[in-house]
Amino acid sequence: MESLDDYKSVALQAAREAGQILLDWMEKGFTVEFKGVMDLVTNADHASEEAIVKRISSAFPEHQILAEESGASSGPSSRYKWVVDPLDGTTNFTHRYAAFCVSIGLEIDGVIGMGVVYDPVRKELFVAERGKGAECNGTPLSVSQAPTLNHALLSTGFSYDVRQDKSENNFEFFRRFVVRAQGVRRTGSAAIDLCYVASGRFDGFWEMKLKPWDVAAGSLIVIEAGGAITDFSGKPFSIYGDELVASNGCIQEEMVSVFFDQ
Repeated sequence: MESLDDYKSVALQAAREAGQILLDWMEKGFTVEFKGVMDLVTNADHASEEAIVKRISSAFPEHQILAEESGASSGPSSRYKWVVDPLDGTTNFTHRYAAFCVSIGLEIDGVIGMGVVYDPVRKELFVAERGKGAECNGTPLSVSQAPTLNHALLSTGFSYDVRQDKSENNFEFFRRFVVRAQGVRRTGSAAIDLCYVASGRFDGFWEMKLKPWDVAAGSLIVIEAGGAITDFSGKPFSIYGDELVASNGCIQEEMVSVFFDQ
């Protein structure tokens, strides 16, 4: 009978394999296509995703898979849905800026039960199981203890339609947080941002217009490291929503209040 350990074992194998594929493509070169004005995809994305999907579907053929490039798998519904981003940080990757990763989450009965994020450049493997904590390369993770927003280092990002949708583009929120926090950074990878909140490198992170594969694994890693995650109004977070604010928990209410400032 399958167990969560079986699922984790396959996820770890898939993440490591995909990470090596990305490094190989970076070394030998890749082609870039445009899905939108700023939204890129490379043959490295496709090769990574094919490897992950093949490994998961071979081990668990009855499971559903939702992947960034190929969408949702067909077939009968299942209690289990793998949510896969084969290359989070594609723009970084195309410029050989070392901030990208592989993200694999497993949704069980509508709830993320396991998450794996692998940064192949730094060889950092972030893992979480619901109710069992989070770790990086075997070392338990714990969020920071920054007590206030004034003491906090935050991260954020901007959606690919930032040039087209000028009404909802995060610029105003960025301005508000810059003058309230100790500092604001941008990595260009939501999955890495969430893992850095979980590891205490960032104290908080917010972003809008994210997709399920961007946050499925990282959101659980934050929670299991002792952090908090909601939408902008402080309501329960869903990977299928379009708002996310994550923090060490100490500054969660203060971060949420910034969205209502004038």
